[in-house]
Amino acid sequence: MLIAGGGPAGASAALALRRQGATVVVADPGRRQHWKPGESLSSKARPLLEGLGVLDRVTAGPHTPCHGNESAWGARTLTRTDFRLDPHGPGWHLDRLRFDSVLLEAGRDTGVRQRRCQIRALERRAAHWRISLGDETVLARYVIDATGASAAVARRVGAQVERDDRLVALAARLPLGAAHGDVPRTSLVESVPLGWWYTAPLPGGTALVMIVTDADVVARYALHQPALWWRELTATTHVRSRLRLRATPPPVDLRITRASTARARPAAGPGWAAVGDAATACDPIAARGITTALATGISAADAVRADADGAPRPLQRYAERIEAIHREYLQARTVCYGIEQRWDTPFWTRRRPGP
Repeated sequence: MLIAGGGPAGASAALALRRQGATVVVADPGRRQHWKPGESLSSKARPLLEGLGVLDRVTAGPHTPCHGNESAWGARTLTRTDFRLDPHGPGWHLDRLRFDSVLLEAGRDTGVRQRRCQIRALERRAAHWRISLGDETVLARYVIDATGASAAVARRVGAQVERDDRLVALAARLPLGAAHGDVPRTSLVESVPLGWWYTAPLPGGTALVMIVTDADVVARYALHQPALWWRELTATTHVRSRLRLRATPPPVDLRITRASTARARPAAGPGWAAVGDAATACDPIAARGITTALATGISAADAVRADADGAPRPLQRYAERIEAIHREYLQARTVCYGIEQRWDTPFWTRRRPGP
């Protein structure tokens, strides 16, 4: 089995396949920035991590508890969801680089081979794939696409990637001391005319802050310029109250990442499957990116194993499940955005259902 991509989706697929006794190679370029936008991981991921045998590694840190979500959405006042009432307990504010590396380390410990390269070419030959990896050519019976929103493998084998919007996130990690010392261990979302802001405390005392909006809104208001991004941040109410904001912004390393809703159609076919964002990419407001990555990685591994054992149409059924999951998400997204009726700006009117 060859897995393209070493993020949470690819790593979970690799771990699940190794637990089934498969020979697994993960091909990943290994290019890592010095920080990666942190995410809040729901406690719903706990049984998935436990099933992969990595829960103890994850809870060993340096991640910190996430006790809930707060939001000012559809009104100026804050509402709160308390994770302490969840049967799985609190979630986590992640050190994303450490989280990703722990999953890969667990894979290596179970015998997953890792190659620091990417797929240059692949060709289907009978029941196998002929794959060019850097200066090496390998044969694999199955390929799993965990390349993220680019869905590089799925597109190469004929799948269509459908994107519903041009959503982007502009994120910065503010330095130690930027957040007030008594900030609750919760995530915070605040809607504004241009889109919505998100902030969360990160391990080590830093804070993640980002605005999520459409690419044309970024261009119109030049939000990619740190000074103008900072100006919009200081115009918030609840996000601003969590932070020690100065009149003059500190040096800000803005990360601009694609956050659009997308899906691969189909998400699997003879000898291949897509997982994580390569299969179904959700708006960050859904707060389920990593959980979906873990779940689809495990599910695809099960489908591949069943196909290898001769079960009828497991990869087709996996693709149908991905399609159903994505449809359910689209319905939930419409309901979520429909709550906010205060502004008739382009960002919000685009997300309201038509007459």
